Amino acid sequence: MDFVKYLYIAIRAALDAGKSIMDIYTDPNSDFGIERKEDNSPLTLADKASNRIIVSALSVTPFPILSEEEKQCPYEERKTWETLWVVDPLDGTKEFIKRNGEFTVNIALVHKNVPVLGVIYVPVRKELYFACESVGAYKLMDIDSANQPSMDVLKKNASRLPSAMFHQGIVVVASRSHQSEETTRYIDNLRKKGQPVTLISSGSSLKICLVAEGSADVYPRFAPTMEWDTAAGHAIAKASGCEVYHIDEKTPLTYNKENLLNPWFIVKPVNK
Repeated sequence: MDFVKYLYIAIRAALDAGKSIMDIYTDPNSDFGIERKEDNSPLTLADKASNRIIVSALSVTPFPILSEEEKQCPYEERKTWETLWVVDPLDGTKEFIKRNGEFTVNIALVHKNVPVLGVIYVPVRKELYFACESVGAYKLMDIDSANQPSMDVLKKNASRLPSAMFHQGIVVVASRSHQSEETTRYIDNLRKKGQPVTLISSGSSLKICLVAEGSADVYPRFAPTMEWDTAAGHAIAKASGCEVYHIDEKTPLTYNKENLLNPWFIVKPVNK
């Protein structure tokens, strides 16, 4: 089944959601309305506004929506969903609150537990990553969310991923907010193999995008994430010739599991 006809809907939803986030982010009088969820993670007015826009936009499609900011359906119901949207309306809420710009809008379409379409929008940078398994992965710079270019125009102005990027040694991207001892050991083991290792720190799903585009060689994640944190990036990685593996570096992550918590994983090109 070809899902490319849903890509434009997801892109428009991400851009519109990004605009709503930026309206709050740039308001000098906003305190972001920060609340705490049951797991003590932060929730802001921007998370809620983005979620409303995305859920409304995707509701025109025939697929159910699994969003971080919506009440989760019981697994007995979810397991019957062959195809579903997996959404993080504001990935990197901590980075949003810190005002460092490293937050994204993540929208993925998952079919038979595999991400087949992904959109990641970086509102502060006006960067858009998008992919579908039948058309490949792309990055579009300096996109104005107020405009509504057609899908043909988007593809024409975008760069196909991975980009031709050259660097010495191994570039590792790691979490800005959640670097663990296991990650440090993984990086140390790479250094012991004799190649120079450069470490890049980044927030949100941008880390997967950096591997997909070729700016980084590997992203080890030895800390908790949820399916909505990775699904969109996973689709983009797959379409660019990368994969999101369990730590065995052989078994890809799957989605719409009974437990929505991801195992530890490593993002890397398939042939490396």
